[in-house]
Order: sequence, then C-alpha cells, then structure tokens
Amino acid sequence: MLSLYTTSAIRFIFLFAPFFVVSMFLVMTHGESLESKRNTAIRACLAATAMGAVLFFAGPLLFSLIGITLDSFRIGAGALLFLTAVSLVNNGTRSHAKGLPNEQRDDISVVPLAMPIIVGPATIGTILVLGAELPTLFETFIGFLGMATAMIALGVMLILSNWLENLLGTTGLNILSKISGLILAAMASDIVFTGISNYLA
Repeated sequence: MLSLYTTSAIRFIFLFAPFFVVSMFLVMTHGESLESKRNTAIRACLAATAMGAVLFFAGPLLFSLIGITLDSFRIGAGALLFLTAVSLVNNGTRSHAKGLPNEQRDDISVVPLAMPIIVGPATIGTILVLGAELPTLFETFIGFLGMATAMIALGVMLILSNWLENLLGTTGLNILSKISGLILAAMASDIVFTGISNYLA
C-alpha cells in the first residue's frame, strides 16, 4: 500500500505539471496581494481536487456506460497526454492553455486556473485511466490519497510562487516545465503501450 501511495503521488505531481502551473499562476495573479494569491491558490486546488476525485472514482462506471474498454481509453488518453508533453517540452506550456480568455475575472481560481490549467483534457483522461486500473476500492482510495498529496504539494508551491520565482527565475521555471514534459512523455508512452499490448492480447 505504501508503494502504491508513493507511486501515485509521484505520478500525479508530474501529471499536474506544477512548474507550468506556477508560471501561469504568477502571470494571472500579477499585482495581487500575498493574501489574495494564497486564497486563490487554496480555492483552485480545492476545486481541482474535487474534480479529480469525481473522475478518479467514476472511471469504471463511465467506461461501462459508454461501452469502451479500459485499454482503448488508455491508448486515447495516453496519446493526448503525449501531445501535452510535447507541447511542454517545446514551448514550456500545455497546448490547451494557449487560448485562455484574456479578460479580467473576479475569481480565476476555478476557471481557468483549476480547469483547464491544472486539470486539462489530457489530465482528465489520465486520471480516469489511473483510477480505473486499480482493482479494489481500497486501492483506489490509496491512489486518491496520492493524488490529494500531489495537490497539496502543488498548493504549497502556488502559495510560495513569489519565492520560487525569485529563486528560479522565469527561465528556471520554464526549464523545469520542459523536464516535467519529458517525464510526462515517458508516462504517456507507458500508458499507450500498456493499452496496445493488452488490447492485442
């Protein structure tokens, strides 16, 4: 169980692409007070955790309702995650985050910060797969604890975003986003090849 928890937490940390999210958070909260940034970060992570929980536990039911197999969804979700990883490696940003609305909003914590910046299309598909491939409800709960831990880590990074910007700089955050993209590409390849292997078998 400890191994499952640790693996899940590490997977989700990279899946959420924290350094990319920190970069977007800094841009979107520029000029705001530290208290306002902290409140925005907490609300965004709570909203993203709620969405992630629904997706994580609802995967098997959704697949049965639609009538598709887990391995078929692995191939599709892995391909989408791979495209996101390529975008991170090339540009330091996720492809789905390029067309975000430019107008000022009273509250950016849910839209667009929680979705689609933290929980984007590729993340949604991967969460569904990671939740559905766990065989028992107890193991699914342990996996969810790993996701919650990763979200807490992301929340801490958002709260400390000003300090991270001073420590790493914009270039450093961009480089770490690209490194996260490489790891995501490996995760995506593993998901796709697992789906293909099981589907053919």
